[in-house]
Amino acid sequence: MTIEKDLEIIEKFQGESLTKSLAEIESKIFGMSANESLGFCKSFGVNDDLINSVRAVKKVSGQINVILHATAILNSLSKLLSDGEKIESVSLGAGNTGRRFDLETNLQVAEFKFIDWQGGAETIRQNGLFKDFYNLAEFETEKEKKHYVVGTHYPLKFFNGGRALTSVLSKQPGIIRAIQNKYGNTVSKTRDYFAIHKKSVQIIDVTPYLPRV
Repeated sequence: MTIEKDLEIIEKFQGESLTKSLAEIESKIFGMSANESLGFCKSFGVNDDLINSVRAVKKVSGQINVILHATAILNSLSKLLSDGEKIESVSLGAGNTGRRFDLETNLQVAEFKFIDWQGGAETIRQNGLFKDFYNLAEFETEKEKKHYVVGTHYPLKFFNGGRALTSVLSKQPGIIRAIQNKYGNTVSKTRDYFAIHKKSVQIIDVTPYLPRV
């Protein structure tokens, strides 16, 4: 079965609203026996095909962030590379796959975050964003350092904010120790660290390089 067919089966079960569809099932299934529930479920399209389709789509969607990361970088290259700029390495999979950055050319080193920021807490996303910024900031190079993000408002709001580095780097004890050893206790919040490196690492909106949604 193709993924298109899987999605068609799932969409049919979901209807106009999954919440309403599930609420209808919940209200009508009360009091049914095993035999009655079997026929009832079939009437809503709940069968082996639906389960298999959901599992197939879940398997594919589990890698969707990696696919987005890889394809969005590749699709952006023709637009963000300047004249005479040549690619030296890219890291398209999860993590840096042994390479230092998502993109390295003869003119720049760069990290990408294809996150559609919502403006809420988003602490886990912020933590990853800061780690990428840190790696760029501390890397010694004559090349330009660029951090590509989807819209700069929320990333800059975070970088200029007051989250404690001990919170942002709670899963990165090595980085927090390195920052404390190098800068001392006066650098304790994101804004403190950002103020030191904001001129050396460019925060760039990658949206103009992406297709319109």
